[in-house]
Amino acid sequence: MNPVRAFHYVYVLKSLKSNNWYTGCTSDLRKRFAEHNEGKSPYTKGRGPYELIYYEASLNKKDAFARERYLKTGMGKRYVNNRIKEYFKGALV
Repeated sequence: MNPVRAFHYVYVLKSLKSNNWYTGCTSDLRKRFAEHNEGKSPYTKGRGPYELIYYEASLNKKDAFARERYLKTGMGKRYVNNRIKEYFKGALV
């Protein structure tokens, strides 16, 4: 029998206040999203509320953190823009 393996998530939030993006990585996406919106994260405190606009799941923590670093680059941001084109059609960015 295979043991249950935990996923590691790379996510992109958009501030509903400023439209700025925040990219992060966590093993508990729901809990981390709530922490951002409750002002419990020093990096995003006072900039919320946030909307979760994109996430990816990985079985390997190192892969997830490497992906986070990539998504923070210019090419990574373009990748996310291209992946969620339909979302941006209705939103002013």
